[in-house]
Amino acid sequence: MPIRFEGETARFDGACTVDEAIPLAEWMEATDAPRVDLGNCTGLHTALLQVLMAAGATVAVDPEDTFLKTWVAPLLRNDRSS
Repeated sequence: MPIRFEGETARFDGACTVDEAIPLAEWMEATDAPRVDLGNCTGLHTALLQVLMAAGATVAVDPEDTFLKTWVAPLLRNDRSS
């Protein structure tokens, strides 16, 4: 499974598809202080990005993938004024 839910951290691994959107949204809603580890994520479906943005997810580990680090990680940072 591309997303593993471990306590209050969701670990994304490889290419994460639209199939993970509902489980991610349900987990985010049920978790008090959800954090995400995008370190090993190589692809993130826009549905997952929307869930993360809507929930105001805290990114514990930025993605190593260059595209995700450059274009996606800034969207998920708590300080969106930059």
